[in-house]
Amino acid sequence: MAADYKIEGECDRRFARVKEAFEANFARDAEVGAAVSVTLDGRPVVDLWGGWADAAKTQPWQRDTIVNVYSTSKGITAICAHRLVDQGKIDLDEPVATYWPEFAQARKATLPVRYLLSHRAGLPAIRKPLDDATFLNWQAMCTALAEQEPWWRPGTRHGYHAMTFGWLVGEVVRRVSGKATFSAYLRDEIAGPLGLDCHIGLGPEHDARTAEMIPARPKAGEPNPFAEMAKDPESVSAKTFGNPGILNRPGFVNTRAWRAAELPAGNAHTNARALARLYGALARGGELDGVRVLSPDALERCWTEQSFGRDEVLMLASRFSAGFMLSQSGAMMGPNTHTFGHPGAGGSLGFADPKARIGFGYTMNRMNLGLLIDERAVPLIEAVYASL
Repeated sequence: MAADYKIEGECDRRFARVKEAFEANFARDAEVGAAVSVTLDGRPVVDLWGGWADAAKTQPWQRDTIVNVYSTSKGITAICAHRLVDQGKIDLDEPVATYWPEFAQARKATLPVRYLLSHRAGLPAIRKPLDDATFLNWQAMCTALAEQEPWWRPGTRHGYHAMTFGWLVGEVVRRVSGKATFSAYLRDEIAGPLGLDCHIGLGPEHDARTAEMIPARPKAGEPNPFAEMAKDPESVSAKTFGNPGILNRPGFVNTRAWRAAELPAGNAHTNARALARLYGALARGGELDGVRVLSPDALERCWTEQSFGRDEVLMLASRFSAGFMLSQSGAMMGPNTHTFGHPGAGGSLGFADPKARIGFGYTMNRMNLGLLIDERAVPLIEAVYASL
């Protein structure tokens, strides 16, 4: 039977194993559409894409196809914050209220910026019910977070700030930078200079080349962590992923309202090429093609552990630096220490390995249910390191 997909792009012969692993994911019917890119010392060595951009399989995945990458967005957002730290404009140990005075409410006057990036702020969710319009409104969500009392004493525990990370970190970036929006900072300081096809707050002119996200379909007997979290509607886990309800509404991620909103924790629209190039710059000391993203000294913050152990939201072990997920048992981004990056719900992933000088990006549109590193990314990562 002839394959109903086509793999396109370029792959250095040295990295042929990556192409084989990518094709194998399609051959076992694990993908609808996807892309994988790798840079080595800033030079592209893998840039592959294939399959379909829609569930009906009528629109081929193209070289310029972009897709929502959910929490892979957090790494992009963290880089923006670290750039301002690098410039001396943000001090991670200063209270958030220094930069955002309204945040001092509800016993948060001394809460440091560091806790926002390391998921230790105790603000993974809003307790009061939110409607769709509030969730999609930047100022409304920042106001709600400023008013919200932490779910636990900040710094004593950590729990994944699945969506609130974006407004918390993004509002500090916006206020310190003086930019009108967070997306303007990303565009002017990172995406534009590096030539990245990466957007938070996507314009309608990009809709035609944006892949349709396909919701996960649990397999028989497969654990569903989100269903478990929802069993107690008032729990921090249920509120994190279910307030408002649009977060669990299949297909909402494909609407113009979702794409247009600025959700720096979860709605970056980009491709594997951009992720590999961005992380590739960090993997080689923070500079690429004459564009300095971060200083070499700043990179140490990206891999220095801040949180590890039981996650109060995900109800499993998680490990974070200031803004990035770090490798841990069962969720490895390659074999080396000091690797850092971020996965996204459904499967996407971007990371930097400064030791191997590798930048890695993987994007897809068929979602899976895993919470950390997706099963389709694992053989791609293994193939990269087997090729070195």
